[in-house]
Amino acid sequence: MKFIEKFSGVFFIAGLVMFFGATISLGFIPAFMVDRVTPQQGLPEIVPEDFTAHYASTVEYRAGLLRGRDLYIREACWHCHSQFVRPVANENLRYGPVSTPAEYQTVLHLPQLLGTRRVGPDLSREAGKRSNDWHFAHLYEPTWVVPESVMPSYRWYFTVGEDGVPRPTPDAVALVAYLQVLGREVAGRLESSWDLRGDTMPPGE
Repeated sequence: MKFIEKFSGVFFIAGLVMFFGATISLGFIPAFMVDRVTPQQGLPEIVPEDFTAHYASTVEYRAGLLRGRDLYIREACWHCHSQFVRPVANENLRYGPVSTPAEYQTVLHLPQLLGTRRVGPDLSREAGKRSNDWHFAHLYEPTWVVPESVMPSYRWYFTVGEDGVPRPTPDAVALVAYLQVLGREVAGRLESSWDLRGDTMPPGE
């Protein structure tokens, strides 16, 4: 106790220094670096084949992606889904390669939506894992495709015709387009590296 009392002032000052150091390095510096991300940085150059029925041009597709990101934020999807594969607990075996800082230097990751909870799966590598129809069904009624899901239904993103078939609205398409682009560049680089090595499956599969 005497030792702690003797150096309590030192511990207090050290704590303050570490607090302000963390605030500057993790708060202010990243905020200033956001300006380095250009308005088009990270946006795809072409419309994927599975979205050509919804978007007639790259301009429309890019606008849809940004709209999807905004809807993802508005509906608080980030509250239950993370977008950060951590280098612990073999997360790379479940969700794909560990996330790197470079991935988040795009307009689609501003504001950063890393998340902290995993009520639902991580979405960092969601691109191409499932079909668009799967995502539409999952949004309309999650338990149709994941019986144990606790995710709420987002039926207001759909219209139901006289035939009783739900059809996605432009907002539903935008949200799915956003989900289907998450991790696409990373997946492309990995597939190229596997092809160069002659692998047919990713390591560990």
